[in-house]
Amino acid sequence: MIQNIIDDLKIQDITLDKGQLNLIENLVEQHNIENNFFDNLIKKQKKRGAYIWGDVGRGKTLIIKSFLKEISNNTSSFHYIDLMHDIHNQLKDLSSNKDPINIIAKNYYSKFKVILIDEFQVEDVADAMIIGNLLNQLIINGVELYLTSNAHPDNLYKDGLQRQKFMKAMNFLKNNLNIYELGGAMDYRTRNIHQFSEVDSNPSLKMSDSEIKDFLIKNFSEFEVSFDNFSINSRKLKCKAYSNNFLWVSYKDFFIQPTGSKDFIEICKNIDWIFINDFHQYDDNHADIIRRFISFIDICYRENTKVKFFIDSKSIENLYKGTKLNILWNRCASRLKEMQTIEYLESSK
Repeated sequence: MIQNIIDDLKIQDITLDKGQLNLIENLVEQHNIENNFFDNLIKKQKKRGAYIWGDVGRGKTLIIKSFLKEISNNTSSFHYIDLMHDIHNQLKDLSSNKDPINIIAKNYYSKFKVILIDEFQVEDVADAMIIGNLLNQLIINGVELYLTSNAHPDNLYKDGLQRQKFMKAMNFLKNNLNIYELGGAMDYRTRNIHQFSEVDSNPSLKMSDSEIKDFLIKNFSEFEVSFDNFSINSRKLKCKAYSNNFLWVSYKDFFIQPTGSKDFIEICKNIDWIFINDFHQYDDNHADIIRRFISFIDICYRENTKVKFFIDSKSIENLYKGTKLNILWNRCASRLKEMQTIEYLESSK
């Protein structure tokens, strides 16, 4: 099984380091123990799945999905945000029931033997109470549960309302799942994207939309990618592609829209990577576009958001050819230069 997982990841151009190999070995070993006949005789002592945490870009999702392909066909995979949307939709339909969470849990554990919840995060008090109860119900009813997150369970929902109740549920989860940290400093996705950026450092070389699309699909293969408008703050905005992990927009199409700081903050809060191409040089006749772009860069920089600009360094610094916004633009140009370095990208969230 271990070699099958390694081979599957190699196909996806993932060269495994020691930490990643150790995680795969631990997952396989623990799964074999959990599903041993004699161990099944003492179910109360069993752990049913794993909680895997570590920095962004370490390959948590790719590894766990390759592992799950080997252990069960009766598996469901959810991104945390999509799972909460699904739960809230079910809660609306079950508003007249006294205990809707139990019904929702049964809907899941009656269908699936194994459930993956990817990019687990909790920020809302209502979601905290819902997900804690739901996870406990799934574990109690024998679901083999796998979660990936950037944070250890003890560090989830920090300073949140009613956190003590939530942590009670997390302690139950910790007692019933194996907790693995995927350490290491190498972010394979950031390195790949930075290397890709070197291809277009020559102004004479321009990445086509199809080349960018292929590259994004390859590096974000674990996410469902849509090529349509995306919703933010209850509005639809133009984009070239998006997923739960990245957003790709056209400079000339996106910043001409009446967007503002609230939109940019919400994007940075929910998106790990932002990609921008189709750049166009503007003067003071289009100062509104430049102001939006400056505001966008200020917020991305403040929030340490990764942004990939499909344009060479010299051209991006000369996007503005006016005079009214020179003071603001000079600061922005300095940040643009810094944001294209591997040091910035590897230190970003």
